[in-house]
This record gives sequence, structure tokens and C-alpha cells, in this order.
Amino acid sequence: MTAIVEVTDLAKIFDVSAPWLNRVIDRKPRQFVHAVDGVSFAIQKGKTLALVGESGCGKSTVARLLVGLYKPTRGSVQFSGVDTTTLDAEQTRTLRRRMQMIFQDPYASLNPRWKVLDIVAEPIREHGLVTDDGEQRAKVAELLGSVGLAAADAEKFPHQFSGGQRQRISIARALATEPEFLVCDEPTSALDVSVQAQVLNIMKDLQRQRGLTYLFISHNLAVVRHVSDQVGVMYLGRLVELADKRDLFSRPRHPYTRMLLDAIPDIHQTGRARTPVQGEVPNPLNPPSGCAVHPRCPHANARCKSERPTLDAFEGIRVACHAVEEKRI
Repeated sequence: MTAIVEVTDLAKIFDVSAPWLNRVIDRKPRQFVHAVDGVSFAIQKGKTLALVGESGCGKSTVARLLVGLYKPTRGSVQFSGVDTTTLDAEQTRTLRRRMQMIFQDPYASLNPRWKVLDIVAEPIREHGLVTDDGEQRAKVAELLGSVGLAAADAEKFPHQFSGGQRQRISIARALATEPEFLVCDEPTSALDVSVQAQVLNIMKDLQRQRGLTYLFISHNLAVVRHVSDQVGVMYLGRLVELADKRDLFSRPRHPYTRMLLDAIPDIHQTGRARTPVQGEVPNPLNPPSGCAVHPRCPHANARCKSERPTLDAFEGIRVACHAVEEKRI
């Protein structure tokens, strides 16, 4: 099967230094955060790759790099065989029709002064897909119907909807340009659990009907289990494990993945020995040497503290762990 998205050695470094004069007075050097540090993966057409990890691990930065909101410091993003990092403004505009983004907060991502009709029709007008007002209204009504809303909702304002309904409007807007690839940045984390299920089921139905490909960003492993085909686990800007959903949930290899899975409440596995998530995420301005997980890992040894592991293939998965490579776990 063809990969629609291929990411190779993607990195994004942010300069978070104090102003020049402050640095001179305090005699401090410039400071940089490696928000994404050499991430590589591929997403097959019609499939869903989920990226999971604690807050601050770089998931959302990867999402923004993929849709072109950030320019990468190094590495490449290939969409349908085209390197998106080398395109000019007109080519980027054409490409943006084929990839769209659903944002995390449905209360912040919709303009409160616009009617739903204008919000959903904006990408249609911007890309010149439909110019006639009547056709635009019909298209908006069709898009709202596809996410479980009524055509009459087009005349309302965002404040007249609940959080779940607003996120459906965001999905309708993302579908307006008939994209092939959707980047979903924690699209259900601001919603109640019952509403989350409704929105996720709508997204799965749309994927089946339209052959959509998703990159799904989340820190909720229960949600990831429901929607994904493949799962990548991120820690401090790097992938530590990448595997099919079934393999990752039934037989996690990396100690950090095991800690995350052990944190999920599971009524069927009461009494099973669990390793609680230990310690805190290190300061990204001063990351640990060697493997970034070693301060929190019960299997860390001297090699883990000095040598950074690479994401290598191992028994059908990809994992970055010296303990797995040495068969200590």
C-alpha cells in the first residue's frame, strides 16, 4: 500500500533566548528548545497514525510542521511524493486544499462574529471551488449534514452550539475543500466523554466514506485505541516506539510505553502488577544525556545514560531502547 505522507528526520528548534541586552548583563548564552528532534514515520492512504505522549513531548509541533504552519529546521515532509518543504507560495496554496487541520479547542477555533455559513464556506470561497451563493449554501448544508447537523444551523452563530456541536462545525469546515489528509490535534480532549465518542464515530464514518487519511494527536490512550491503525509514542521530541495498534497495546516494548499503558484504568486487569508513571518530564532546555527516558526508567544502565538509542526495527515494530535491543526486557 502507498504511503500518502512520509516524514523523514523532521526537526524543529525554537530559539527561546532572553533579549540580547539581558543576556549580556546576566552573561547567559542563547537557549534553544528541540521541540521535535529527528522524527520519521509514514502514513498509508486511508489509515490513521496516532501520536501519543505526555504534554510537551512535541506532538502538536509535528502536526503544525505537517500542515506548513511551521517551517522545519531540518528534515522533509513528503505528501503524495512531493516534498512540501520546497514548494513556493502558489504550490503550497494548492497543496493546502488536500490537507486540512482540526484544532483542539472548538471554542477558540471558530470566529464568534461569523455565522456557521460563513465559517464553513470560507475555505470554499478562498480556493474558488464554488462562486455562486446558492451553490455555496447547498454545499454548506451538505457538509453540515455529513457531520450530523441540520442545514438550518448554517444561520446560527457559534455561541448557540455546545462544545461537541462546535467541533462538528470544525470538522465540516475541514472537509469543505475535499481534502485527502486531516491532521487532528487532540480534537476531542476539550469535550465530555459521551460527546467524545460521538465525534470519534463521525470521524471514523467519514474516513470510511471518503477514504480519508488521519494523523491523530492525543494523550488519551483509550481514544487512540478506538481510532488508530498505527501508534507512535513520543517523548521529549523523539519517537520511542512505533507499532501497529494491536502489537502496541498487547505487547508494548519500550518501558515508557509500558508506563503509559499501566496508567489506563482497566476493570478486567485488576490485580495485575503495574509500573506507575514515575518522575516528571525533564526540562526541555536541559534534556538528559543519552536516552531521554533514563531518569524515569527502571531498566536504565550506564549505556542508557551516555548513548542515545536510535529507532530501529525489532520483531515487526520500531523501538528506541537499549534494554530491548540487549534483550534485558
